[in-house]
Amino acid sequence: MSTTFDPRGHSPATDEMRGRVVLVTGAGDGIGRAVSLALAGAGAEVILLGRTVRKLEALHAEIGKLGAPEASIVPLDLERALAADYEAAADAIAKRYGRLDGLLHNAALLGALTPLEQYDVPLFMRVMHVNVTAEFVLTRQLLPLLRASRDAAVLFTSSGVGNVGRAYWGAYSISKFAVEGMAQVLSQELENTSNVRVNVIDPGKVRTSMRRQAYPSEAPESLPTPSSLTNAWLALLGPASVGITGRRFQAQPVAQR
Repeated sequence: MSTTFDPRGHSPATDEMRGRVVLVTGAGDGIGRAVSLALAGAGAEVILLGRTVRKLEALHAEIGKLGAPEASIVPLDLERALAADYEAAADAIAKRYGRLDGLLHNAALLGALTPLEQYDVPLFMRVMHVNVTAEFVLTRQLLPLLRASRDAAVLFTSSGVGNVGRAYWGAYSISKFAVEGMAQVLSQELENTSNVRVNVIDPGKVRTSMRRQAYPSEAPESLPTPSSLTNAWLALLGPASVGITGRRFQAQPVAQR
C-alpha cells in the first residue's frame, strides 16, 4: 500500500470512471451534487440517492445534458427509512446493475451547536441515526453488490471535528468519530477478504448550506466551491486509489470545520 498517495493532486483522465457504477448519498445538494456531476462527466453511471425527488430529478436532467451515461434515482429519506426500504433500494440496484463499484456516504445532519448538557435528546438521536446508523445499514445492504465488483470503493465523509473533538459540536462531532471508527473496522474486515477498499475523506471548509448553518457570519465567497474540489473524490472512488484502504484523507491542504 502506498503511503504517499494524495488524492488532492489527482488529475482525472478522460472517461476514467467509464464502466463504473457509483452511488452517492445526499446527491441533491452541495458536495454530493458536485461529485455526482464530476463522476458522470468522467463516464460513471451514477446512482443518485436523496430525500428530495425534485432535486434528484433536476440533477438527473443536468447529467443527461452532459452526454454522460444515464444516471438513476433512488429516493430515500435516511431519517425515516425502514429496513424494507433499504432492502428495496439494494434489490433495485442489483436488478439494474448487478454490482456496485463505488459508494460515497455524503448525506448528514448537522444538528445543534450547543453544550452537551443542553443538547436536545431527540435531536441527538436523529443526528446519530442519519450520520451513523443509516450509513451502517446502507453499507450492510450493499456489501454483496460491492463484493461483486472487481474493484470497489467505499468512501465515508468525516470532518475536522471527527477526529479532534470541539466544544459545542455535540452530536455531529460524536457521529463523525463513530463514522471514522466504522470505516476503520470495515476496512480491516474487507482488506483480505474482498476487492473492496474503504477510506475516509474530510472535505474541510466548503461553500455548502451546512457550512452556512454552522458559520452564518462567514463570507461564502471566501470558501472553495464543491465543484472545485471533486478531483479528490474521483481519485478515491476510481482506479487511482486501487490498493489504498483504511486511510483518512483531506480534500484541501488545510481542513478545519
